[in-house]
Amino acid sequence: MNQIFKLKISEAKLLRDMANAISILIDEATFKIDEEGLKLRAMDPSRVAMIDFEWPKTIFEEYECVSPSKICINISELLKLLRRAGKSEAVNLSLDEKTGQLQIVVTGKYKRSFTMPTLEAVEEEVPTPKIDFNVKAKTTTQGLSQAIDDAQLVSDHVRIEADSDKLLFIASGDLMGAKITLQKGSETLLDLETKEASKATFSLSYLSEIIKAASATSEIATLEFSTDMPIRIDFQQAKQGKLIFFLAPRIETD
Repeated sequence: MNQIFKLKISEAKLLRDMANAISILIDEATFKIDEEGLKLRAMDPSRVAMIDFEWPKTIFEEYECVSPSKICINISELLKLLRRAGKSEAVNLSLDEKTGQLQIVVTGKYKRSFTMPTLEAVEEEVPTPKIDFNVKAKTTTQGLSQAIDDAQLVSDHVRIEADSDKLLFIASGDLMGAKITLQKGSETLLDLETKEASKATFSLSYLSEIIKAASATSEIATLEFSTDMPIRIDFQQAKQGKLIFFLAPRIETD
């Protein structure tokens, strides 16, 4: 069997959590695989949000790539298989050059082998947004998630504001309002750099799904934004991995 690549993850939970984070935005994911590692950059169908993901080969217990390639898979279908794996079971992924099928082998208490078809790879190159950010805030993902959950109690969108010493999440609905303050140097807001006071409004449905899913992969998140510009959320990963989301602002007319 001629295999284009062979990858081994020692803990299924790592792969499952990452696949779950990707599935928040896209269902069909086109990965680039080369001698350096695994990469994905894609926008959601509505083109409101973008994911920039990278796993260097150091993440993997075993990593072999015969030739650089692109592979497109249905992430939801892959997740169905990964949910059957225990969190500490090993997962081997390989691509059969002849059949074009992805081979997934889960080993632990017993061995399971699955195959799934690959899809036509997306050729569109998604560029990294070039934005000058005026605010850079480092938070715990748990604290960030709680702030978003609080805002969601009263509205479907949230205004994020920052000045030199605090980060604010302000939400207002028809009947209720909420204001969550994260003070610089607190247990939740670990660091805050502000070139100028900024504010922007975002959809809570997107924010909440992204943060909830990415929290499983990271304890620290770095938010960067400027007034009425897209926000960049970088979820700190182990072993030089990368998981970054961009989300376009909701432009308020009032």
